[in-house]
Amino acid sequence: MDETILIAALEGLEAQKKRIEDQIEVVTKLYQNRVLGRTLSKAKVSAWMEGVASAKPHSKRTMSAAGRARIAAAQRLRWKRQRKAAGK
Repeated sequence: MDETILIAALEGLEAQKKRIEDQIEVVTKLYQNRVLGRTLSKAKVSAWMEGVASAKPHSKRTMSAAGRARIAAAQRLRWKRQRKAAGK
């Protein structure tokens, strides 16, 4: 499989994970407020939800072609050592 496809898929999944974690945080805080007997106005809750929904994702780090080549070479070496150890 092409490495760029895998990297793009990983970035997409990380963005989804971040959105889900933000939603979990909102629900957790709402639940904690409810348990503690605090009531929040609808305006405050919707403003809070807007802030979570409009949060911009962090910029992603990029890796140079040389860096990817070094990582690939190191992985090939690990696989070679693993195959050699399995053959013993």
